[in-house]
Amino acid sequence: MIRVGIVGYGNLGKSLEALIDLEENMELVRIFTRRDPNSIKNERMESLKNILDYKDRIDVMVLALGSATDIPEMGPEIAKNFNTVDSFDTHAKIPEYFSEMDRISKENNLVSFIATGWDPGLFSLNRMVAESILPRGNTNTFWGKGVSQGHSDAVRRIAGVKNAVQYTLPKQEIIEDIYNIESDLKSYEAHSREVFIVAEEGVDKEAIRREIVTMKNYFDEYETTVHFISQEEFEREHMVMPHGGHVIRVGETPNGKEVYKFTLELDSNPDFTASVNLACIRACQKFFENNSFGTHTVLDTPPIYYTDLNSQNAIEKYL
Repeated sequence: MIRVGIVGYGNLGKSLEALIDLEENMELVRIFTRRDPNSIKNERMESLKNILDYKDRIDVMVLALGSATDIPEMGPEIAKNFNTVDSFDTHAKIPEYFSEMDRISKENNLVSFIATGWDPGLFSLNRMVAESILPRGNTNTFWGKGVSQGHSDAVRRIAGVKNAVQYTLPKQEIIEDIYNIESDLKSYEAHSREVFIVAEEGVDKEAIRREIVTMKNYFDEYETTVHFISQEEFEREHMVMPHGGHVIRVGETPNGKEVYKFTLELDSNPDFTASVNLACIRACQKFFENNSFGTHTVLDTPPIYYTDLNSQNAIEKYL
């Protein structure tokens, strides 16, 4: 039985709670929040101030937090005392974050499993596999149409923003012509972004728009459209969180071109990300049990680590 803790109780934290309750080999011990735990009607809630009281009662702590500021600030501190799993998704900063978490985890004989989810995560793994199989060619990744949790969180942190959601939109004409694309496109070349905001009364909406479209690592290179809407419209039109996308590798072989395509179609981005997190909880625990301390990602993890199976059972089931 893997004893699990969750830090954060937004969309991802709530999905994690529901999914862990369905697992036979996991137990949710506590959910840690920076808010007053008594303000949330959930007997599992605990103040983040008390997290060290659970150092010997939790095997893996999942950081269900935003990547803009929370994970890079809180992750290294929590990793000093707990094995951790997170969904840090600021691609440009992953190498830096990896190095810091790796140092801390090794110093404390613990494991941190970072950048889980579907991208980074499953899409990262499929890019690597596709390029290993088809070394000559080009790879392009397309996201959406769908809600990006990390980008939406970054927008919600802007002063004057009451609520917000961000959609990533792939350029469909490029996908349809992918067989003839002969380069690895930059993300901003293949996508645009659309943001819907409920602003507080009296704020400078143009200042909010400028802060969004110039936000480094999130929007600054993209064609970005910002809409200001009412809370009523937000609740009517933007409460569900679909997503998905493709990793497409067009490779050259002696007799032509081959296409490797990995596709996801998601009704709920948080539910699917949480599902990937659960697989990585199992992997994190196995790394710890094997004294493989430090930081790991989907790229260096044996596939069987994601399961509850031993080698013989996995062979019988999957080969």
